Amino acid sequence: MEDGIRVGLLLVATPQLEDPNFRRSVVLLVEHDHDGGTLGVVLNRPTEVPVGRVLPTWGELVTGPSVVFQGGPVALDSALALARLPGDDEPLGWRALADGTEVSRIGLVDLDAPPALLAPELLQLRVFAGYAGWSAGQLRAEIEEGAWYLVPAEAGDVFAADPERLWQEVLRRQGGDLAFVATFPDDPTLN
Repeated sequence: MEDGIRVGLLLVATPQLEDPNFRRSVVLLVEHDHDGGTLGVVLNRPTEVPVGRVLPTWGELVTGPSVVFQGGPVALDSALALARLPGDDEPLGWRALADGTEVSRIGLVDLDAPPALLAPELLQLRVFAGYAGWSAGQLRAEIEEGAWYLVPAEAGDVFAADPERLWQEVLRRQGGDLAFVATFPDDPTLN
């Protein structure tokens, strides 16, 4: 059954989503199996922890801000990384996320691999602690309840220089009603 959810799309939290883990978040879907569930990483939650403090061999290769991002509420003690590479090669230690999309040259990095394998190829790299996960059917139900907008991703979303503005920027570029949602006040009671 086709549900429209696929790797490489963004989940953008609607203003109604009050869960502090996901409030005004932008999540890149990195795995999706209709029967097994969905995994994603929150792109706009930078921490204050420098990557070099937790992964010294990768610290100098990350795209600024050079901090670990909180990828979601699950497995905060584990790290995963996304990198953008040029060309069509798939070097050891890197696995492409999606073909034929804006994020087709973005993939998951094996952080156990020696950084020297990927360093010459890296255009951009970002490290995330934890991830977001949904069981089979759970994400579809949340979308239908109005918690998420499902929109196309652009390669620059993953490596946004100003991640705190990503929620508004992604909504604004959608046009129409979603562009209007980008102006929704952080606290509507103060409006």
